[in-house]
Amino acid sequence: MRWIVPTAIVLAALPAAARAAGDPSRDVLWAALKTCVLAKRLADRTFPCLDVDLGDMDRPGTAVLRAPGEPTHVVVMPTDTVAGLEAPVLRGARGIAYWRAALAARRFASAPLKGRVPVEEVGLAVNSARGRSQDQLHIHLDCIKPRVLAALRTHGHGIRATWAPFPVPLAGDRYLALRVTAAEAERFNPFAALVRLPGRRDLRQTSLAAVATPAGDPDPGYYVLAYRAPRASAEDLMDHTCGAADRAATP
Repeated sequence: MRWIVPTAIVLAALPAAARAAGDPSRDVLWAALKTCVLAKRLADRTFPCLDVDLGDMDRPGTAVLRAPGEPTHVVVMPTDTVAGLEAPVLRGARGIAYWRAALAARRFASAPLKGRVPVEEVGLAVNSARGRSQDQLHIHLDCIKPRVLAALRTHGHGIRATWAPFPVPLAGDRYLALRVTAAEAERFNPFAALVRLPGRRDLRQTSLAAVATPAGDPDPGYYVLAYRAPRASAEDLMDHTCGAADRAATP
């Protein structure tokens, strides 16, 4: 995904050190985020973001931004500097807060579809260090590919509370999966859960996704998915055109 923000905004909002590093393109989201936070503080407006929560002593701030040209694709970001899912700070209370904020923000992805795709079919994804284009933590929210949802419906009954291999590839990659019940979701921390993945521990090569269990599931909650690869990108599970909405609209 490419983020496009006017060059003047980028250069004004980026810290001098980032600009001097020679790759300001990896800080475009950070620049947009700082613009949103400034607008919220000075004028109680959120543009170019959809929503800005400045947080308080007990809750970190977050912002929601829509991807250019993709009405259902939004990202949730901390208003503080957090590079990515490998950041140690995410394994504590802040990780739980960002997970909650992302779940709450799914409504921004489903709203343009006017009920054709339920909020429960909007997934979350965080890419690995080399699988992402930006160096500010951003949780992608969008429709999940129908084939991925179908595989989860077929095999989801076998997903348990601890990490285990998912039996079939998802969008061409082999994932590990665990189930989080609805009762546990409020206090769940997906970033801390990644530390318990079997095998080598390399969070910079790890990517994460989550989606609600389907309607009628006897143990409702969320499927959490993760895999490792040099450029791991769980965003590949998403359909940024949200083709499922077009099929739902077809008589």
